[in-house]
Amino acid sequence: MSESLETALRARRGSGGKCLVPYITGGLGDDWIEMVRAAAAAGADAIEIGVPFSDPVMDGPTIQLANDRALAAGVTPQSVLDTLRGADIGVPTAVMTYVNLAFHNGYRRFASNLAEAGVSGCILPDMPLEEIGPWAAAADAAGVETVLLAAPTAPDERLPRICERSHGFVYGVGLVGITGVRSELAHSAKVMAARLKAITDKPVLVGVGVGSPAQAVEVSEVSDGVVIGSVIVQRMLDGGGPEGVGDLVSEFRTALDSR
Repeated sequence: MSESLETALRARRGSGGKCLVPYITGGLGDDWIEMVRAAAAAGADAIEIGVPFSDPVMDGPTIQLANDRALAAGVTPQSVLDTLRGADIGVPTAVMTYVNLAFHNGYRRFASNLAEAGVSGCILPDMPLEEIGPWAAAADAAGVETVLLAAPTAPDERLPRICERSHGFVYGVGLVGITGVRSELAHSAKVMAARLKAITDKPVLVGVGVGSPAQAVEVSEVSDGVVIGSVIVQRMLDGGGPEGVGDLVSEFRTALDSR
């Protein structure tokens, strides 16, 4: 089994650094696994792998387009996991997809497949906290960390339950809305980070609406780091390839390290 997400992220935080987790759409291009390796080599602490789904309700136009292209090329959840299995990436990975896929597979089977592929964590953004029990039990039994999202609209009394149940890290959602690059960081991103940092010692990373190195540095004044998605996927869609993805991740790493 690969290193856990939480171990890797705590290690970065413990050394005084800020965590960087890029998102890469699984199956987008024949060389997508090389992009994963390039992101790791450029200084990512972990990689979030998107498993394409036909109705990605949390995702904006960029990641939706990436999903559509990957699905049109014949990508399946199993093909993504088959590629990850045995891939020498060097940092922990977490799969991000939607409940429908996990449920269709069967929670125990899906969790087991993740573990067998060497995946450390799983993010199911449309899984309500109140319904997480069966999935969480299957994931825990397989040794897969379930990362939960905390939205800016969540009331204070709900956040401790999210933090307690989340493993790997707590994913603070930076704004109300879908994923995508914005011209400036939403005020809600730092507020969300502060609310979570006040109640948990688990690593708190902020994603959704973090689209530039400057924005990553800004929110990391409060959070333990960032998840960056649409800006990376746009580079993939533009044909940047492993070198382009690696260069972009390196820009974020350098900015976070020199803050």
